[in-house]
Amino acid sequence: MKDKGIGIVETKYFTFAEPGQELVLASGQRLGPITLAYETYGRLNKKKDNAILILHALSGDAHAAGFNQGDKKPGWWDNMIGPGRAFNTDKYFIVCSNVLGGCKGSTGPSSINPKTDKPYGLDFPIITISDMVNAQKKLMDYLGIKKLLSVTGGSMGGMQTLQWFKSYPWFLSSAIPIATALKHSPQQIAFDEVGRQAIMADPDWQKGDYYNKVKPERGLAVARMMGHITYMSDVSMEKKFSRRMKNKNYSYTFKTDFEVEGYLQYKGDSFVKRFDPNSYLYITKAMDYFDLSGKKLVAGADGNETRFMVIGFKSDWLYPLYQSREIVNQLKYRRVGVTYCEIPSTYGHDAFLLEVDEQTHLIKHFLSSVYRNEKDGK
Repeated sequence: MKDKGIGIVETKYFTFAEPGQELVLASGQRLGPITLAYETYGRLNKKKDNAILILHALSGDAHAAGFNQGDKKPGWWDNMIGPGRAFNTDKYFIVCSNVLGGCKGSTGPSSINPKTDKPYGLDFPIITISDMVNAQKKLMDYLGIKKLLSVTGGSMGGMQTLQWFKSYPWFLSSAIPIATALKHSPQQIAFDEVGRQAIMADPDWQKGDYYNKVKPERGLAVARMMGHITYMSDVSMEKKFSRRMKNKNYSYTFKTDFEVEGYLQYKGDSFVKRFDPNSYLYITKAMDYFDLSGKKLVAGADGNETRFMVIGFKSDWLYPLYQSREIVNQLKYRRVGVTYCEIPSTYGHDAFLLEVDEQTHLIKHFLSSVYRNEKDGK
């Protein structure tokens, strides 16, 4: 039988935190109203016990699967979501939302500030991973979901997954953090800071006040180029590019000689068409602030019945395996049920988007076990 996928899907919008009911952020500031863009796939059953929340990485959005009207490419995790896939929409109700601070339909620095009727820019408050999760909880309440069968995501999506357990442990039956960490290392913070500095050094950034003007495209493109290097591995770059040249001979100029140079420039130039530079600043800062190390993740977790499956990839040097093992060790410290899987991929950090077969096998069996236990009342 041919895999038919999700088909055409529609992005929806949920607005909350109206005047007088603003969301209180980790910084102590209040923000509202807030809109979250989200998509759903499959159906919520009568017991409302089959919902799974998918959480995206830095540059992701609510469009995780299927095609929006007019799209040429499907959502960013389409190969994992759909009938018969890892997140089987014949069985589960899948929700994915664009994070608070984003730029694809959710409230962020490019949104209109109701106090000024102009884009927020740097007037947008600093947000954290916990703020993103608290906003998502409002969406779950709106959708009538009393408990999530699972919550999952890779990279920053994995951070949100861990934060969900920290903030709402009673709300989860299971969690699947992928290629992520309890906190950013100095090296990871350094990569983010170089990206931020590239954006802020662009003359067109104008201290964040570039809306309706010239966008700081070069700064954002450079940030994306640098970031994309960290998503791959030495092996994957060698296989994909080696030292292949665009022409037979060196140009003996600063033009693009190597295929890898052209690839990075393409990635940077395409990224600026779909992402807001200020959102890049805010979201990377939220990732750098995230810290559930030192037993903070499991503080007060005694007796918690949430089941974990932690997945890491051997060639991921941006989020190396020792960081996945730190998550596992902390969960075992409080006797939280956890399965740990290391996948021998050569794709680097991008493996969570590319290693479909291995992840599908692992996730399918894990979710089936969790769902069966929930139905049996165990």
